Amino acid sequence: MLVPYEALNQLPAETLENLIKEFLIGQLEDGSFASTGEDSLQSAIAHCRSALSRGELVVEFSEEEESIAIRRKEDIVSVDSAQD
Repeated sequence: MLVPYEALNQLPAETLENLIKEFLIGQLEDGSFASTGEDSLQSAIAHCRSALSRGELVVEFSEEEESIAIRRKEDIVSVDSAQD
């Protein structure tokens, strides 16, 4: 299930920031995000917030796995299409 952006704005700021940081850690592991400096991190967090507001990134909640994660919208669409 995708979490609407408006609902994300109702989360405590720290909760959303931690979710974004978790996403960025995954980007470090796959090489998409290469810098870990504080300025780079704050810039990346702001970029993720902006991408979430534009719908380029989405938040997906999985009841089955009891997990929540930020994903690229095209990754969600391709997975859904592959299951049809």
